[in-house]
Amino acid sequence: MKMPSNCLPSIRDQLCNASGSSSRFLWSATASVSLGDLLRGTSLGGRLPGLSGRSVLLTTRDQLAAALALIELDGVAARIIICPPDLPAEYLPSVMARGGVDAIVSDEGFGGPLCVSCSLAITPVKGEQVERRLTEWVLLTSGTTGAPKMLIHDLRSLTAAIDSLNQETDVVWGTFYDIRRFGGLQILLRALLGRGSMVLSSAAESVGDHLLRLGALGATHISGTPSHWRRALMSPQARAIAPRYIRLSGEIADQAILSSLRSFYPQAAIAHAFASTEAGVGFEVNDGLEGFPASMIGARGKVAMKVEGDSLRIRSDRTALRYVDGEDRAFADQEGFVDTGDIVELRGDRYYFLGRRNGVINVGGLKVYPEEVEAVINRHPAVQMSIVRSRRNSITGSLVSADVVLKGELDLNGANNQIADLKREILQICRESLAAHKIPATIRCVSVVELAAAGKLDRHRA
Repeated sequence: MKMPSNCLPSIRDQLCNASGSSSRFLWSATASVSLGDLLRGTSLGGRLPGLSGRSVLLTTRDQLAAALALIELDGVAARIIICPPDLPAEYLPSVMARGGVDAIVSDEGFGGPLCVSCSLAITPVKGEQVERRLTEWVLLTSGTTGAPKMLIHDLRSLTAAIDSLNQETDVVWGTFYDIRRFGGLQILLRALLGRGSMVLSSAAESVGDHLLRLGALGATHISGTPSHWRRALMSPQARAIAPRYIRLSGEIADQAILSSLRSFYPQAAIAHAFASTEAGVGFEVNDGLEGFPASMIGARGKVAMKVEGDSLRIRSDRTALRYVDGEDRAFADQEGFVDTGDIVELRGDRYYFLGRRNGVINVGGLKVYPEEVEAVINRHPAVQMSIVRSRRNSITGSLVSADVVLKGELDLNGANNQIADLKREILQICRESLAAHKIPATIRCVSVVELAAAGKLDRHRA
């Protein structure tokens, strides 16, 4: 059955209308699937018609299984609720109730009146007749505490920024993200709706092994957070890849990581993008510099931007449509602008990101944005990456504390004098660039800093 005329063609319809599907693949760490085989078959065991018009919870162990199910469900299910792999089990009943779930697609053996198994094994199927519709995609935010927010997109809002895809036939996308979160889903859609293949990440895989697999499969376009990329550059396998395009998003891209990537991969075009589940893909910066040109504020175009109360606000057709179940939170202002919660500062003809409003450290009533301090620390040539957190203090309430990962093979236990000198140098850089209350009270040199499931620095882990 045809899609209604007011609906965007589904992912599967767009793949069917594109050429070369048989030579395009989705690769996981342990398996691969040809898009051509999927278009001639099904990963859902022939049970797709029974999911028509339903609110479907998609929960899988395997990213590739999730990707295949998404391709089949779009344009068929009324709603797809994408369950991230780290969702605490205690929140699942609430997510299902709020989302009106009446069917589950899973590779984990869920029970229930309508639970469909998804598989990496593609079985042949003869034209399934299903009613076509515009599917709601529900994404869960990666909050640090409490139940996640549930935001509704549709394929139009998710793909509005994908309007000038590289149409080369040899593009292979790779990502450090999980496709069940906004950042990874964006890359999956770029691969599917362009002419590319895609290498999926794996939580069970080390950074080095992932880099080797990206290199072996010829990844040309690779995406991740700045923290992902810092870890990649620390790996001995960093030379296994030779990307033509590098994309950073999810965290502030400071000048240190942009310059390091430019030096390490001189053949690559490097871009950092601003995007969030709520605001969608806002914009991309391609000039190799941190921040973004002030001329983008107030400029006419598909994305409108303004700064109000030092916070960046965005209006476009890429933002989420609304919250699920009428959650009592304002999503956008009366003019349609979404408050991103990202604080920016104008210096000359450029805006620079300072940090998140909800991540501020209060030092005696004065604000400190951890990301601003990290960007300064990361300027030191011996620093690979850093993480700044709040440390309780009986006088000021909080102090600034920094953990620093150094480049090279420095023995953290045996090079006391050298480490002491490096700490003094880092503090000197901070004194030259930051107000007194922002200067770290303590600096520790560590071998690794932890990342949260979304690939961002985990400031809530001690």
